[in-house]
Amino acid sequence: MKNKVHVKKGDTVYILNGKDRGKKGKVLRVLPSKQMVIVEGVNMVAKHVKPRSELQQGGIIHREAPIYAAKVMLVCSKCGAPTKVGKKILEDGSKARVCKKCGEIIDILKKSGD
Repeated sequence: MKNKVHVKKGDTVYILNGKDRGKKGKVLRVLPSKQMVIVEGVNMVAKHVKPRSELQQGGIIHREAPIYAAKVMLVCSKCGAPTKVGKKILEDGSKARVCKKCGEIIDILKKSGD
């Protein structure tokens, strides 16, 4: 069975809980097998990197770590509020993601020919 996540790469999301609760950020990567997402500027961790060659420099690198997809909520581009995602089949047979608050179409998932 395919693992599905309600957000896609490039979506703006709102963090529901944890140390970064209330922040908004852009989804950089989706890991559907683990049900996790990596959000820009959220869940920052310090990674200690050892130099692997004479030219490479070691040190502490700050980067984003994955968080569970259930802890993020999509922000609607039309109404600007965090919302649940609904699915709707349009008249031409294509499938779209819909904002549950304002009812506007967020984006089209599948065209009718696919």
